Amino acid sequence: MTLTLRPAAARGHAEHGWLSSRHSFSFADYFDPAHMGFRTLRVINEDWVAPKTGFGTHPHRDMEILTYVIAGAVAHKDSTGGEGVIRRGEVQVMSAGTGIRHSEMNPLPDETLHLLQIWILPEAQRLIPGYAQALFDDESKRDRLRLIASRDGRDGSLVIHQDASVYASILGSGRGLSHDLAEGRGAWVQVVAGALAVNGQVVSAGDGVAIENAAAVTLASENGAEIVLFDLG
Repeated sequence: MTLTLRPAAARGHAEHGWLSSRHSFSFADYFDPAHMGFRTLRVINEDWVAPKTGFGTHPHRDMEILTYVIAGAVAHKDSTGGEGVIRRGEVQVMSAGTGIRHSEMNPLPDETLHLLQIWILPEAQRLIPGYAQALFDDESKRDRLRLIASRDGRDGSLVIHQDASVYASILGSGRGLSHDLAEGRGAWVQVVAGALAVNGQVVSAGDGVAIENAAAVTLASENGAEIVLFDLG
């Protein structure tokens, strides 16, 4: 088994007044050739967006983009006609494909938006752009791995165009889980909140862990934790 820790404090950092962002992998003005992604996982940004501000209309192409809301709300609008407000527990997926323009704003007057912005490389370029969102409330993630995105949309998950399965979990105190990995696959665990041991490695909020050459990912928390797990081909 090969386990590689990406400590929260070692991530790239951008401050824009209205936005505070931490980059697990190279992004925008932050470039580190040692951290360009993991398998098809290209971006994990942890963002804090001030009230009544956000990302104005801008373009993307050839990328699967997931937004995981930790706290607050984000108002989304894009050139496909996709539009909605997503809150804690909701996830959106946007297939940029041949090209899409969108905006993401914090519509709340007095609450900071806290989210994970996730980019996954698609299995093919020039796909038809699309948008979807779904609710995966805390109870559905309690002490289990809830599938939130997958290639085939099984179990009510959102569809992404890549051989990747994305899970979320909220572990209670003293609880543990195990996720089997098929031969040749790897996993990334991103810690959203709390602390836990991932295959014996103790990690806490903001940390990421890459796991290769392992039969399973084991998760155990003494005092509770929230994580997102990526099972990647």
